[in-house]
Amino acid sequence: MVKVAFICVHNSCRSQIAEALGRRLAGDVFESYSAGTETKPRINQDAVRLMKQLYGIDMEKTQRSKLLSEIPPADIVVTMGCNVACPYLPCQRRENWGLDDPTGKSDEEFVKVIRQIERNILSLKESLTGL
Repeated sequence: MVKVAFICVHNSCRSQIAEALGRRLAGDVFESYSAGTETKPRINQDAVRLMKQLYGIDMEKTQRSKLLSEIPPADIVVTMGCNVACPYLPCQRRENWGLDDPTGKSDEEFVKVIRQIERNILSLKESLTGL
């Protein structure tokens, strides 16, 4: 099965959301992983709360902040939009989703980013099943 890595610097918010939604919405098409060049002790608590509210997904039960070296080699690497040098991983296909980091912003901003990640996941799934 195709392996997709969602990459961000801290692996605490957008990439974690993408991993969770990838598993939920596209687990039949690709395996989802997330990682970063640094880690945080906890996944962003606003992201955890909103993912529970919106999808019933408890990211703290199924995921943790991981370094790039802790995930398997990926076929597709998706960077979230790091605004700094994005981490590099070898892959067959690369996408940059250019998402703003909602950390510290309102729930409304968080939900916008979560919904955009959902749309991007479904679009990626469609592109892989349409091959």
